[in-house]
Amino acid sequence: MSVAYKLGDLVWAKMKGFSPWPGRVAIPTPELKPPKKAMNVQCIYFFGTNNYAWIEEHNIKPYQEHKEQLIKSCKTAAFKEAVAQIEEYIENPEKFGDFDEHARNPEEEFDKLKDVMKEDSSDEKPPEEEITTPEVKKKSATPKIRLGISKVKSIKRSSSTGLKGTPRKKVKSISRSFTDSDMANEKPSMLNHSFSKKSSLLHRPSNILRPETPPLDLENVSETLLEKNIKASQMKFGFLGLGIMGGGIVKNLLNSGHKVLVWNRTGAKCKDFEKVGATIAVTPCDVVEEADITFSCVADPQAAKEMVFGNCGVLHCPSLEGKGYVEMTSIDADTSHDIVEAISGKGGRYLEAQIQGSKTQAEEGTLIVLAAGDRSLFDDCQSCFKAMSKNSFYLGEIGNASKMNSVLQVVGGVSLAALAEGLALADRAGLSQADLLDVLALTPLASPHLILKGRAMIESSYSTHQPLTHMQKDLKLALGLGDALEQSLPLTATTNEIFKHAKRLGYANHDVAAVYIRARF
Repeated sequence: MSVAYKLGDLVWAKMKGFSPWPGRVAIPTPELKPPKKAMNVQCIYFFGTNNYAWIEEHNIKPYQEHKEQLIKSCKTAAFKEAVAQIEEYIENPEKFGDFDEHARNPEEEFDKLKDVMKEDSSDEKPPEEEITTPEVKKKSATPKIRLGISKVKSIKRSSSTGLKGTPRKKVKSISRSFTDSDMANEKPSMLNHSFSKKSSLLHRPSNILRPETPPLDLENVSETLLEKNIKASQMKFGFLGLGIMGGGIVKNLLNSGHKVLVWNRTGAKCKDFEKVGATIAVTPCDVVEEADITFSCVADPQAAKEMVFGNCGVLHCPSLEGKGYVEMTSIDADTSHDIVEAISGKGGRYLEAQIQGSKTQAEEGTLIVLAAGDRSLFDDCQSCFKAMSKNSFYLGEIGNASKMNSVLQVVGGVSLAALAEGLALADRAGLSQADLLDVLALTPLASPHLILKGRAMIESSYSTHQPLTHMQKDLKLALGLGDALEQSLPLTATTNEIFKHAKRLGYANHDVAAVYIRARF
């Protein structure tokens, strides 16, 4: 049964690629032109973001009626802020003033808009929405279609970044029906930053939303793991770090029958692993003391050093005699040498085991392990490596695994930056980005990884599988290696600057595919 919406109604409105969002039926700004051939649409003001957009009525639901169901559909901070704002509006609407102050007579203007939309319905052009945020006014015979904001704050200038604004976004009309299942299952997505040719190069995103990374399903055993038929070692293993990579690795260790003792800086993460068989330790020192072999997989070289040398770290263990310590954090060779000296100095065994892959490969158990150091420890870890990877390589002396990982990250980082620039150039030239990927998939340059990241770029799907900041960190480590060896790395240096810029734009914790945003400026 269709609902007749009127000016001021509070609703849940869904744009393609976004979760249902709290909004209000409103009068659009004068520059937000009605979409062509779209009869059943409403202009929606979105709480929290202060944005306006035309939304088809089958993608709109009454707010109070669907509140209990849809308030759980997204857990981002921006979504929670929007819900808090609409609830505050319900309690005290006077506090928000007049949303539609740009219309002298709201009801009369609302009726006029309906008449305009009827007249435009005879136009044969395909329907499309164009959404932008306020920008510096330019003289033009044809007014731009903009995403209006009733109260526009002045745009401040910055000596380093220029005008701070939000880039324009062009999206096609919504054709998918707004069903209850869609509302319940839709994952949050950030704005698709696709810009017109006349877009200012100084504009950049001001409100950056990162879709939540899907939670780890600890009880689901991957088919790949089942096919491996692993005979688990009877030793007890410790694991420090349950992040994007560590969580998936520990899941496969547990599902393959290994005994695992876990620690994480955020203790709450350990509870879920405890439910599926892991034991929780209070400190890294406790993990090493109770385990035969301990793996470490944390954020960066500094965090890796803290696990060993910090308060309650590995070196505080009463005895390391015969114990194994495996460093899986992406680190440089110098850091690895510092750790091995400390571990071996107390009678322990050390192995650096760098991993190639992303969140998906960690969960499926299809990583690549690059190991160097104590060969006996490498052999003792074989059942674990088999559970977490599709292959493991022993590369000899300490430092070789870190160096190999850096070289591979150079190739991966430069390739992603090149793909992002290629997609941006295609879009600017008026070519279909989807067609570009289809053609690329048939050429010798085809790579499942690049095609996957390319899809993520054109769909603005930046749910984190490999954090952009981690790639930039690895490029920085590679440059350090190049400096030490007096090896010129001009492409790596340029790529590192591209990723650094993407981080400065606010995409550090998004997926590496978000480097595409940098290519748009």
